[in-house]
Amino acid sequence: MSHEDLYQKMADSVITGDAETSAALARQSLELGIAPLESIDNGFVKGIRVVGDRFGAGELFLPELVMSAEAMKAALAILEPELAKASTVRESQGSVLACTVQGDIHDIGKRIVCTMLSANGFSVVDLGVNVKIDRFVQEIKTRQPDIVAMSALLTTTAPNQGKVIKLLQKEGIRDQYIVMVGGAPTSLAWSKEIGADGYGENATEAVRVAKELMAKRRSKPAGAQPETVAPVPALGDAASSGGVIRAAASD
Repeated sequence: MSHEDLYQKMADSVITGDAETSAALARQSLELGIAPLESIDNGFVKGIRVVGDRFGAGELFLPELVMSAEAMKAALAILEPELAKASTVRESQGSVLACTVQGDIHDIGKRIVCTMLSANGFSVVDLGVNVKIDRFVQEIKTRQPDIVAMSALLTTTAPNQGKVIKLLQKEGIRDQYIVMVGGAPTSLAWSKEIGADGYGENATEAVRVAKELMAKRRSKPAGAQPETVAPVPALGDAASSGGVIRAAASD
């Protein structure tokens, strides 16, 4: 089997959501001496991008997206440690610190979006669910991410997104970060109301918005606050499945 054939099988395993095959192909690539980064970029990433495009177009739905995300994670779990051993660094689109806000335990959609961001070149740290406001702000100050991403599923927990932003403002560091929010009770109007910078209708849209906000940030002087990026209307049923981290609504 040629390397190109193997890369295609990698992509197909992610598209079909076959985590077992993805892991097996990742191991096979290492046995063949293929550089982990080559397998990630030429195989698995191509698959998750196809999935993202189809999901954004309403051709795939959340169950398929979950399966594909898990297949991608299975491959990365094998390949990323080898990247570290080889001191190989993927070109990063930027760093993201994500969480589900205090009082909310919904996780699956956030994990999908984090996987999609990672697959598209972002360095992502996911702090999990029910992250207390004070702790999240402390983690932001410690880790210094480019993007702060918050998910909330419930109308009772969504206000905690705004509370994080207010605490960042109180600390005098709000303008140092791009803030993206999402979840079932959120909207573009909500993101503007609480002073966030970005919002996406689905995981693919979240990646697009994150990339655009990072591009705008790089083009501006240090310390300048990024402009809000307007979302592209969702197609088909994709609108019901979430964003950064709106996909969390589907948990």
